[in-house]
Amino acid sequence: MIVVMKPGASEAHIQHVVKLVREYGLKEHIIYGTDRTVIACLGDKRAVDKGAIENAPMVEKIVPILAPYKMASLEVKKERTVISIGPKQFPIGGTKIGVIAGPCAVESREQVLQTARQAAAAGCIGFRGGAFKPRTSPYSHQGLGKKGLELLAEARQETGLAIVTEVVGLEQIEEILPVADVLQIGARNMQHYPLLEAIGQTKKPVLLKRGMSATLDEFLLAAEYIINAGNPNVILCERGIRTFETYVRNTLPLAIIPALRERTHLPIVVDPSHGTGHAYMVPSMCLAAVAAGADGLLIECHPDPEHALSDGAQSITPEVLTQLMVRLRKVAQAVERDL
Repeated sequence: MIVVMKPGASEAHIQHVVKLVREYGLKEHIIYGTDRTVIACLGDKRAVDKGAIENAPMVEKIVPILAPYKMASLEVKKERTVISIGPKQFPIGGTKIGVIAGPCAVESREQVLQTARQAAAAGCIGFRGGAFKPRTSPYSHQGLGKKGLELLAEARQETGLAIVTEVVGLEQIEEILPVADVLQIGARNMQHYPLLEAIGQTKKPVLLKRGMSATLDEFLLAAEYIINAGNPNVILCERGIRTFETYVRNTLPLAIIPALRERTHLPIVVDPSHGTGHAYMVPSMCLAAVAAGADGLLIECHPDPEHALSDGAQSITPEVLTQLMVRLRKVAQAVERDL
């Protein structure tokens, strides 16, 4: 349930309600809005005397949460969440659309720095690159590991771009934390609940990719694990789902964007590279995603896709990225957003 405080409620009023909530064995989550504060109460509510809480000073009303995902729901927070990332605190959400670009995997210093420089020049806010790569085949390139993290740190230092890199396992979290501005949870790990809970304890922004066979509710419940562990800074990423189609790597269901916006306050990013598997499709899907209401894009970009060690077929070049950013600005303006 949600305890809605009246406008003007003081911190003392809020803490009084928190004390009552805890006395009933519930866990509180305070959300401070521009107009009023709400307190989400999580746990077994059968023994709760709602009247006692509703009669507390400056409580306006108590509202049940109907969605299975509590903290991610619009029922709890009506205002859309804006998450700032990187050394320059670029916003994801709100009126701004953030573009994050970079190679699938970190391969070399020249590859990383060249791509990061061109992404920054094009107007991107973040640089993506996998130091550790979970691959379907054990014989595929698995990333450079610690050396890859060092190269990402150098790119961040030089360009000021926010670094987005994937956490594959629990043992990598401490190693990645000093470098990453955004911790990425890949599609294969969307329901790795111990990893979600551990990431939730870091407080660092998280990019959560939808599992390739996950429903919308399962996607939001995975986000709920992270938020419930203490980290509200979750960015949802649609990267395509597995269907019977063969002309694309995955089917990119852009209809999920308006569907999510009706259900959650969390920012929504689209990955058209994994969502199609073909570089020539990426620009069109980027434009469509922005028109549909996406808050950001996650694009694979490589200076030499033909010789990429992973996902070259779906990687656009920095030159294509630069041209795409010009077109994206026009679409963003048409839907009253900014790039």
